[in-house]
Amino acid sequence: MITLTRKLKKDANDNKTVPAGNSTKRVSVRDKLLIKEVQEMEQMLPNTCRVKFDDPHSLHEFNLFVTPDEGFWIGGRFCFHVYITEEYNMAPPSVKCLTKLWHPNISEEGDICLSLLRQNSIDGLGWAPTRRLKDVIWGLNSLFTDLLNFDDPLNIEAAELYLKDKDAFRTKVKDYVNQFAKR
Repeated sequence: MITLTRKLKKDANDNKTVPAGNSTKRVSVRDKLLIKEVQEMEQMLPNTCRVKFDDPHSLHEFNLFVTPDEGFWIGGRFCFHVYITEEYNMAPPSVKCLTKLWHPNISEEGDICLSLLRQNSIDGLGWAPTRRLKDVIWGLNSLFTDLLNFDDPLNIEAAELYLKDKDAFRTKVKDYVNQFAKR
């Protein structure tokens, strides 16, 4: 993070020495926002979450690891890839679950049903420019507890199994955790 801050300051200073109209480097609004937001996000991470940046110079792309400490998915470790486009904060980050799991709101392909990640949401809880990365992290973490929604599923088969036979659902979740998400 400090490295990107220095880079932005250097880029700004370099642009001051270039004649007007010849500037080829511009610091994006996204990158300026991310410097502050990543610091805030890291300070407010739930104890069940960890963030890993593969490249410390690229704050717009990282992995989030969620290790639920309660509920059906306890004992698992789930990886989400977060990519923030240049349109941020007018558009939500793109998030994909990289860990295969049995969940009513996450497909086996990694797509996620979370209002916060939708540009337009019928429930009024979708993305807004006032949202921050910490909101995304808390939302993803909450999919394993209080935001778990069997009434509006993405994985219909998982939701139907839960409604029909909770023990069979629990067993299938544990099988997936043991096979794909063991810590």
